[in-house]
Amino acid sequence: MGSLELVLAGVAAGLTLLCVFLFRRSAAASATAMVAEQESQALRRQFDLEVEKMGSAAELRVHEAAAAARKDLEEEGREARRRHEEAQARSRERDRDLDRRAERLERRTTDLEERERGVLDREGELSAQLDESRRLQEDAVKALEEVSGLSQEEARVALIERVEQESRDLAARRAQQAEDEVRERSEQTAKNIISMAIQRYAGEYICERTVSVVTLPNDELKGRIIGREGRNIRALEAATGVDFIIDDTPGTIIISAFNPIRREVAKATLETLLEDGRIHPTRVESVVRKAEEEFHKVIKAAGEEAAKEVGVSGVHPEILKLLGALKYRTSYGQNQWQHAIEVAFLAGMMADELGLDVKLAKRAGLLHDIGKVMDQTAEGSHALIGAEFARTHGEGVEVVNAIAAHHEEVPQDTIYAVLAQAADAMSGARPGARGEMMATYTQRLSDLERISNSFPGVSRSYAVQAGREVRVLVENASVTDEEVVTLSRGIAQKIEAEMAYPGQIKVTVIRETRVVQYAR
Repeated sequence: MGSLELVLAGVAAGLTLLCVFLFRRSAAASATAMVAEQESQALRRQFDLEVEKMGSAAELRVHEAAAAARKDLEEEGREARRRHEEAQARSRERDRDLDRRAERLERRTTDLEERERGVLDREGELSAQLDESRRLQEDAVKALEEVSGLSQEEARVALIERVEQESRDLAARRAQQAEDEVRERSEQTAKNIISMAIQRYAGEYICERTVSVVTLPNDELKGRIIGREGRNIRALEAATGVDFIIDDTPGTIIISAFNPIRREVAKATLETLLEDGRIHPTRVESVVRKAEEEFHKVIKAAGEEAAKEVGVSGVHPEILKLLGALKYRTSYGQNQWQHAIEVAFLAGMMADELGLDVKLAKRAGLLHDIGKVMDQTAEGSHALIGAEFARTHGEGVEVVNAIAAHHEEVPQDTIYAVLAQAADAMSGARPGARGEMMATYTQRLSDLERISNSFPGVSRSYAVQAGREVRVLVENASVTDEEVVTLSRGIAQKIEAEMAYPGQIKVTVIRETRVVQYAR
């Protein structure tokens, strides 16, 4: 029993402790619930305040949006009323314009009706006048037939013959005018094409201008120059760009090329190899390079010599090289280096006579043909590419224009261009400047006079200006002034068909009337 009591006492004590614990926990929970209730009420009151504030703000924004919408609607309404009023104004203006046009159209219709009536009246008057003029014409024709003694048909034939004669005369004059105009345009074009072709491509020269000759001490050297299986001569031709002609001619090798500078380099190379005695492909290339360097020095020295002889200073070294290369260039047998010096002196003398800058005229004349020795791949005639080269190397405007315009490919802007052109023509056309065989020269003169004398009405003819002109004297009674035009054209056409000549030939037909009286 004692143990049971102890157990019961322990259980009672535990229950007591449990009750105390539960009571305390309940009290704490009650306190927590009260605090939570207070916080909840505080939050509810805060939420109500926020909702009230948000409602007020939303109501304010609604009011503001409504006011802005009302303002926009009022503005749109005012704009619509303004556009409507403008449209009404334009409509009223169009109506007034249509009314004015209708009034003008009505007035114009009235005027046209009045003019139509006037035209009809005038037509009747003109018809009556036309009948009257026909009657008067018939009377006049009859009167003319009675006075002249010719019938109407005979008078018509005579009139037709006169009109035909006048038409032929007019046609001859018109043909002469047309021929002059065509000649002015075509002559320059033909010169440009021919000169560019001749100057830019060195072809079809005579033999003496395309070959150089190297003399050998003995013919045994020909074999050494050819080399084993021709390797030496192939190396020479490849390095120099020329043809070496080795034939049966004793002691001679011919160097053939259209480019004179290449021929000179090849000749110097071959002479150096012969003098040294060592001829093989590897040495050929080094000797060619050395010969080219030496030749460039020779060319520059020739350019400096020409400038010094003329009295021109301050020329760019590259221009001096082109000027010196002219020494190995010919045109119709005339050396172009000497031609440049001669043109410079002629231009300087003419400038001195005119009171102009002599040095500037000499400079333009000296450099006028430097384009002839430029590379053939350059586009354009020698005058234009030479002018561009001079411009890029510091020459002045007057000199550049003189170079470009000395064949009239561009306008001559200065007097120095005119002087350079005149001096160029004088140097090229003077007797003996350009080579020609005497037999060919005399035969051309004879042919010119023969062709001219073959036409009826020609009394005699003379070839002058070294065959550049033929002057034909005609019989005054056999050839009229109008027929002179046809005769000159016929002679020129026959010369073109039967003769071959450089440049052009001028045909001058002279008809004159001479009356001689003697006072006794």
